[in-house]
Order: sequence, then C-alpha cells, then structure tokens
Amino acid sequence: MTESAAQAVDRLTRWAPDFPVPGVRFADLTPVFADAAGLDALVRPLAELAPDADVVAGIDARGFLIGGAVAVAKRCGVLAVRKSGKLPPPVIARRYALEYGTATLEIPADGIELRGRKVLLLDDVLATGGTLVAAAELLTDAGADVVTLAVVLELTALAGREKVERELPTVPLQSLVRI
Repeated sequence: MTESAAQAVDRLTRWAPDFPVPGVRFADLTPVFADAAGLDALVRPLAELAPDADVVAGIDARGFLIGGAVAVAKRCGVLAVRKSGKLPPPVIARRYALEYGTATLEIPADGIELRGRKVLLLDDVLATGGTLVAAAELLTDAGADVVTLAVVLELTALAGREKVERELPTVPLQSLVRI
C-alpha cells in the first residue's frame, strides 16, 4: 500500500518557528521530497491535476524540486520561476508582497516560447497567496495559459486561497493537504 500525500506531509514536514522572521512558522517540505515514498505520494496526484498541461512551472526554490518530478511523470517540460537576480537578462519580472516583506520573481524573456503553452504552476506551500499570484501573472505576461495552480500544503489560517481566488478567479487552485 502506498502512502498518501497527507500521511507523508504529516510524517515528514519540519516546522521552523520564527523563520525567516519572528512570528512566522515555516513549513519545510524538504524532508518530504527527500523521502522516496513521500515524494511519490506527492508527484502522482499532482501530475494528474492538469492532464492538458504541456509545461510544469515550479516556483523558487522547493517548487523546482516538485515541479521537475511532476514534469518527468507527465513527460513534459519544466520551467523554473526564479527569484530576482538569478537569471541573465533579459527577463520578465513581477514584484509582489510577502507576509514579511517584498520579493520579485523572474523568468527568461527569450529562449523559451510560452505564448499559448498550457502551464501547471506548482509550489510547495500556500501561505498568504502572494507568491502564487505573482508567478501566475508573470507566466500570463509571457503569453502562457496557466491552467491549474497547485500546492502540496495549504496553511488555511493565512487565507492565501481567498487572495488567489480573488486575484485569479478563473484558474483552479488545488491543494494536496490543507491544515
């Protein structure tokens, strides 16, 4: 019998209080990804969420890990949505607010044709929703059609789903685990 996503997340998530700033409780899914059964429990259901997607986009940095694995399972390409300053120019950028500051996400402005491509956008955790919304808007700016947003873990108390649904009302949002 295989482990469910909820069991893997419950068993392996490392919680870090007061990180990256006081008052934030950080959910580190890296141990889930490092466990073969845990990773498998996440990849299979995520790969099934957007059967028509031809690109999986993973958000910096843990989204890269899950995004790459899901892309392999789907037999499609993967795109890394990077933090500012990690890609050579030219880039397309989107600045956004975090629960503890601001950040910028970037993708290459050339070399990858996204116009008309169907994208499954993945991240590890949905907290306040700003990162997921910014990444989706960034991909849309590049001409992509974001068909599904998905996260491994949704922290419901932080109301990220409400922000995502308000800002991106036509894009379905899926969470494997909600706490």
